[in-house]
Order: sequence, then C-alpha cells, then structure tokens
Amino acid sequence: MRRKLIFYIGFFVVLVIAFYVALTQVIPGYGEVKLPVVNRVQPFSFTNQDGQLVTERHMEGKVYVAEYFFTTCPSICPMLNTNMKKVYDAYKDEPGFMILSHTVDPDTDNPARLKWYADSMKVNTQKWVFVTGRKDSLYQAARNSYLLDDPKNNLQNLNDQFLHTQFFALVDRTGRVRKIYDGLKKDEIEELKTDIKRLLKERNTQERFSNNMFGS
Repeated sequence: MRRKLIFYIGFFVVLVIAFYVALTQVIPGYGEVKLPVVNRVQPFSFTNQDGQLVTERHMEGKVYVAEYFFTTCPSICPMLNTNMKKVYDAYKDEPGFMILSHTVDPDTDNPARLKWYADSMKVNTQKWVFVTGRKDSLYQAARNSYLLDDPKNNLQNLNDQFLHTQFFALVDRTGRVRKIYDGLKKDEIEELKTDIKRLLKERNTQERFSNNMFGS
C-alpha cells in the first residue's frame, strides 16, 4: 500500500513537471520572471541632433535606454557614454532597439552641438538619438518619467538646478520603465544588456504610452 502511494505521488509530480515544461514550449514567456514596472513615460517633445522633432510616438514599439548627459561634461559623462557604446554595439543591428540621450545643458547643447557629439561617437543616429529642448521639459522627463533625478538637487529655482545623474532607464515597447541601472558599474551594464534581450522577446500587451491618443 505504501509503495502504491509513493508511486502515485511520484507519477503526479512527473505529470505536473511535464505539463509545466509543455506550457513553456507552447506559450512564449510562460514561467519567466518578468521585470517589474517601475513607472510610465509621460508624453514628451524634444529636438534631435538633426533638428527634427522627437516625441513618444517615435519610441512606440521600441525597447530603449534613456540617459542624461551634456557634451562639455569633464567627469562622468565620457565614462557613461563609453559604457553606453557597449550597449549600442551589442544591439545596433536590432530593429526593435534604440538609445535616447537627453542633454541636461540645453543652453549649450543645441542640435548642431549634439550632431558634432554624435559624429564624434561614430554612431548611427537613427539608433542612438541625442535630444535637446526646454530645460523644464528635459528635467521633468528625468524626474517624472524615467526617475533619474538627483536627490541632492532640491533647488526651487529651475535656473539654479543642474541635473547630473549616472543612471540609465530601460523602457519597454509600451513606454513602461522597467529598471534603473548605474551606468558606471560594469556588472549593471551587463545586466542591462541581458534585460534588453529579455524585453525584446517579451510579448506586447495592449498597454501603450500614457497618452490617450495611444488608447485602443
């Protein structure tokens, strides 16, 4: 009797495992632990290195990494974009991936300056886009969309503020921020590259950027 019970329990366990394995083969992504949703990207409107308008519409359906930098930065920005270049090189041929770099110094970084910087990086600006715009809009996107705020920057006057962050935000195809990474840490850059691959494989949902124009 005891042997029969053990047999039935073992058979049931094997059956459950087989059923689970079958589901993972039939349903893409079944059983995978997905990245959490951290925030949603709000509508935006900036100007790229070619003087063209870039909005959330252009990013719809793309997995992308958002960062903040400025072209005259003598400290962390060169290191950040050296690391970002590794991400770019890994996915530059992937049609579903982009990088969106925002300047934090729009008074200096006009489209021509960003074009010069992009050329110095030797990157395809259809894949890695550099944008400028109004300072309040750029900073609002950093804080309210990508959660890349500098916690030490609590000045009330916008003209006295200067955003200087070393973090990257990973955004999925529907405009949801899924994870924040330290752009100066090698292990987190490797995590970012792995997570980009995961999001590229992730099935789309009906959710879109948080703009009513994208509702169903």
